Amino acid sequence: MSMKEELLKKIKEKSIVVGVCGLGYVGLPLAVEKAKAGFKTIGFDVQASKVKMVNEGHNYIGDVVDEDLAKLVKDGMLMATSDFSFVSKVDFIAICVPTPLDIHQQPDISYVRDSAIAISKHLKKGTMVVLESTTYPGTTEELLKPILEEGSGLKCGEDFYLGFSPERVDPGNLIYKTKNTPKVVGAIGDDAREVIATMYRAVLQSDIHEVSSPAVAEMEKILENTYRNINIGLINELAQLCHKMKISIWEVIEAAKSKPYGFQAFYPGPGLGGHCIPLDPYYLSWKAREYGFHTSMIEASMMINDKMPEYTVERTSDILNRFKKSMNGAKVLQIGVAYKQDIDDYRESPALVVGDLLRKEGCDVTYYDPYIPKYRYKGQWYEGIKEISPEIVSKFDIVIVTSGHTTIDYDMVAKYAPVVFDTKNAMKNVKYREKIELL
Repeated sequence: MSMKEELLKKIKEKSIVVGVCGLGYVGLPLAVEKAKAGFKTIGFDVQASKVKMVNEGHNYIGDVVDEDLAKLVKDGMLMATSDFSFVSKVDFIAICVPTPLDIHQQPDISYVRDSAIAISKHLKKGTMVVLESTTYPGTTEELLKPILEEGSGLKCGEDFYLGFSPERVDPGNLIYKTKNTPKVVGAIGDDAREVIATMYRAVLQSDIHEVSSPAVAEMEKILENTYRNINIGLINELAQLCHKMKISIWEVIEAAKSKPYGFQAFYPGPGLGGHCIPLDPYYLSWKAREYGFHTSMIEASMMINDKMPEYTVERTSDILNRFKKSMNGAKVLQIGVAYKQDIDDYRESPALVVGDLLRKEGCDVTYYDPYIPKYRYKGQWYEGIKEISPEIVSKFDIVIVTSGHTTIDYDMVAKYAPVVFDTKNAMKNVKYREKIELL
């Protein structure tokens, strides 16, 4: 029996043992879905705290149901470890580790490299390896393949299968989760693609779209988020122009949305947050330079979006000036530091940059976020206030809404704050608008 036939048989019988490397926002939900589908699953993570929490059945990711995790651990379907020797027990392993930017705004693929090295030492014949971390086109074949082959002594395509299937995780999305979001699969060789796609079909309740190579799948993921980055950049630039022209960009967008074709709404804000949209264009522009190509439109949108926190602070200064208040010494309340509404994720959140810039201007900044009681930025911890009330809100010179959480009593904020700078149009349903200024 060939490796392909044996793996297809094991998938059908659900005798595949699954490994997931990296138990964060992508990895833990994937591990849970694999285990729920009937595949014994081992999660790998270098952080002992995450391993301990998983093995105790304690959930720390919003998109995972607490009861599901606890039951899977209790039933022996899911365990976690920092010991990569357990890789020798798995038939499928997905790499779901961070791919941030370094201090020079260049791709930091050290987590992917380190994971590949750790896996290669224990990789056994007949294993499927899939990278899910967002990265530049070519990573799977140029980086992972040589590492896995050298470290294991095995040959890709003959002894193990290697592919790329980009993560599609939207924290806080109430409709699309890991289980029902369509998946793209690219692999090295037709057999690898067929087997890996079959494995995902056995787990997910969604379409599996197969592409001809890992590079196509890697570029597809970059396209998804670069598309959003460029369109948000367009809207952010128009927002600045509309402000100068005394036109509401929010009303303009609502009007444009009335067209039933040819238009998709994007919205301005104090900057871009999350792991993907602010970072992926940098991966692509970095890789493009290898080919002597400059991604002019992409780089222009990146510059616009990266400047939005500064623009937000400039607007804050203008508002305070109208109230005869100086930035230096101004008491500022930030509402929301998460990168999007109703989640506890502050990765790359522009709200953190806004807060930092305000402090550099001498502002006395306090924040409130019902989902994030404290956060770490540039090596320093900041703790938020536990609640807001009329008495609290009225003590500040200005309130800046930097995350549009739907749990906030915006009517109260509008009534008692001296002035509100709403960068997310979170207060669109507030009737008392005399003290509200929009981005």
